[in-house]
Amino acid sequence: MQHAVRPGRILPRSFYTRPAIEVARDLLGKVLVHGPTAGIIVETEAYLGGDDLASHSAAGVTDRTRVIFGPPGHAYVYFIYGMYECLNLVAEPAGQAGCVLIRALEPLAGLDLMHRRRPAARKPEHLANGPGKLTLAMAITRAQNGADVTRGPLVVRAPHTQSEFEIAVTPRVGITKCADLPLRFLIASNRFVSPTPKTRHAVNMEKHVRLDAGSPPPLQPPDA
Repeated sequence: MQHAVRPGRILPRSFYTRPAIEVARDLLGKVLVHGPTAGIIVETEAYLGGDDLASHSAAGVTDRTRVIFGPPGHAYVYFIYGMYECLNLVAEPAGQAGCVLIRALEPLAGLDLMHRRRPAARKPEHLANGPGKLTLAMAITRAQNGADVTRGPLVVRAPHTQSEFEIAVTPRVGITKCADLPLRFLIASNRFVSPTPKTRHAVNMEKHVRLDAGSPPPLQPPDA
């Protein structure tokens, strides 16, 4: 069933002008909106500057990575595997590398449109439970690379209704460099997170906010 969407204010640039790890945690429960589609952010990964060799910024400033080193609060969208696009949100002050990969959403608005864009998704929880899936479902492409997410059609909003949830912390997924860093964050017990081959996480209770869409079912087994 489609949830009523009552998003609050657009997150200001100051939200993103902080360490990428803090931004990755605090994006959980916020609402990603693109045109008529919207979803709760339920899973993120932080990518750092400096010695984080898994980050594209490790190559320094290039035509591809220039957005990461630019002002915070902008979209960094890249193409992988010759078929998928991934959405990142730039964090840290301008000149410092850092971004947050949006890995999964709990769909809230525009579900019929998402299903048309993702006909292979048999259930709502399969529409946006992966970084390549959510960009397809929400029609986010490299055309949005560099977009200012504090204004315009692609924005992140605070939720209207607040509640608490648990955060699970795990190593990042699908990388080989710096693979053991605990930089993946997800809303525990949420069935819309991406499937993973292992569960290597410690759960910490923190006060975060999300749209009150009811109590989600237990987290699916990682091999489901």
